[in-house]
Amino acid sequence: MNDAYSNPKVKAELIELIPALRKFARRFHSSPTDVDDLVQDTLLKALANFDKFEEGTRLRSWLFTIMRNSFCTKFGVAKRERVGMDANIAERPAVPPVQEWVVRGHELEHAIARLPEHYRTAIDLIFIQGISYDVAADRCKCPVGTMKSRVNRARQHLAKELS
Repeated sequence: MNDAYSNPKVKAELIELIPALRKFARRFHSSPTDVDDLVQDTLLKALANFDKFEEGTRLRSWLFTIMRNSFCTKFGVAKRERVGMDANIAERPAVPPVQEWVVRGHELEHAIARLPEHYRTAIDLIFIQGISYDVAADRCKCPVGTMKSRVNRARQHLAKELS
């Protein structure tokens, strides 16, 4: 292991370079928190790899290189990350469950089948076939008001039966 870190002169120079590291980090980030994080990350990596620092070379250049590389690595990772994703998307089902809607659909079909014929016809023409009240009234040979009344009463019966 290199004895550079045990050298008090190198330690002092490292501490003296912290303001310069902060200034250099401001080129990469505008947020003070992000600047502090980048400086801290740089210092941690430098201390962890101090055995690779060659005494006699410029400590400032070595630290700036570590900082630049750290920023570029995080920037590349951040570009690949998708913002707004759920924390744990694996917990969400791939397909929403449909069982309840299938059961409710069958209940609705049975409730419609139990309606009186004129209400069932009104529901079929207006809601299932999607035709207008005027055309439905013509087909049933009744006034438009009567058709609207039948649809309204059929809806009331269905609402009461299906809760």
